Amino acid sequence: MSLERAKEHLAQFGRADDIMEFDTSSATVELAAQAVGCEPARIAKTLSFAVGDRVALVVCAGDARVANPKFKEQFHTKPKMLKAEEAEERIGHAVGGVCPFGVNDDCDVYLDETLRRFATVFPACGSSNSAIELTPDELEQLTLGSTWVDVCKLPEE
Repeated sequence: MSLERAKEHLAQFGRADDIMEFDTSSATVELAAQAVGCEPARIAKTLSFAVGDRVALVVCAGDARVANPKFKEQFHTKPKMLKAEEAEERIGHAVGGVCPFGVNDDCDVYLDETLRRFATVFPACGSSNSAIELTPDELEQLTLGSTWVDVCKLPEE
């Protein structure tokens, strides 16, 4: 189960007990914001893209969207999101619970600059009813090998 993979990953850092599990769905930004009680922008959504034979997981603010020119400059390809039916097999988590914790080896994690404007953010933890509250720096520490990028834009941009 995907939640278990995320828990095992976070347990390495002593953070598995910090995972929040909800009685309701947190599968979308809006539902996650309601479940944790925050503004939607503070939900750290994880978008998955095919980049060559690898998967690029871009963790960004809930109100951000990928900016095609920035993405192409960073990854040297047009953004092509994984199909929902590919997600679980290629990432290790199904759509609605995709997160940067406990992912398959052929996934690369990128943290978008849109997250840095918040003291804490809430990424999912592998299921459609879970989250964890982390500072952007903690998110970086808990996603070994992650890289900060600027590939998204905010609604006002």
